[in-house]
Amino acid sequence: MVKVMLVRHGETDWNREQVFRGRIDVELNRNGREQARALAEATRMFQIDAVYSSPLSRSLETARIVAEAHHLDVKIAQGFVDFHYGDWQGLKHQEVKEKLPDLYLSWHESPHLVQISGGESLDDVRRRSLKELKKIVTEHEGGTVMIVSHRVVNKVLLCAIMELDNSHFWRLRQDNCCLNIFECSEDGYTICLLNDICHLRQTGGGVLEADF
Repeated sequence: MVKVMLVRHGETDWNREQVFRGRIDVELNRNGREQARALAEATRMFQIDAVYSSPLSRSLETARIVAEAHHLDVKIAQGFVDFHYGDWQGLKHQEVKEKLPDLYLSWHESPHLVQISGGESLDDVRRRSLKELKKIVTEHEGGTVMIVSHRVVNKVLLCAIMELDNSHFWRLRQDNCCLNIFECSEDGYTICLLNDICHLRQTGGGVLEADF
């Protein structure tokens, strides 16, 4: 069995401003770094064997803050890079809503059917993230690993391990610097913790209300 700690990166200014990020490399803001430090403290009780991260700096910095507390280096996992929003990248939520109302509505009503111009689909995310997860699990039999990724990737991956299709995407929430824990065995996956943010209660900036 392998225990997986799946984390969403800490807060960025673009989360707060509701700007679509995707593959644009946005750094953590002050609150995001404080969130990562709180997560590092909360996970000291665990014996973590390896920390993996998306290559984007918001995930990588979150991962490094936690890994340092466990005296580990961070391993880059390309399969967990953020969802490619294509033409939406760098645009504010309201801009997309006004300029592309039909596609925006589809994204919120049928996300599994949407292919954003220049970007990828949720099925693409599912294939690459599951492939990366299975590789990591194979390499760490009997251990505990942490994976730091992104909102869309985490939601899709959690849907997959719960045997839900991508139409359930909006039924899950992934707040900045949340912690999910699941176990992987020959019998499949078992969810132990989902979108836990208890460790963020004492951080000055709190947690954003919007799912963004």
